[in-house]
Amino acid sequence: QQVDAIVEQYKGLIEENGGKVGRIENWGLKSLTYRIKKNRKAHYALMDIEAPAAAIHEMERQMRINEDILRYMTIKVEEHEEGPSAMMQK
Repeated sequence: QQVDAIVEQYKGLIEENGGKVGRIENWGLKSLTYRIKKNRKAHYALMDIEAPAAAIHEMERQMRINEDILRYMTIKVEEHEEGPSAMMQK
């Protein structure tokens, strides 16, 4: 429930700043390779976002502040892939 609330919060932030969110995948609870901030497991989520740079910077800024987010990764792609991601195909 908390993961869904966080994802919805960032989805709203992107849409407020002129972007749009495509696919959202919740990958669930997975074991971390090494401990991060004394955590052995974490929830993973994937969001396909099309947004201006300012919206992405604001989202990343808020993710750095949020204590519930251990890590985040933003990757620029030419176009989003169709269908489920490799993690959801397993």
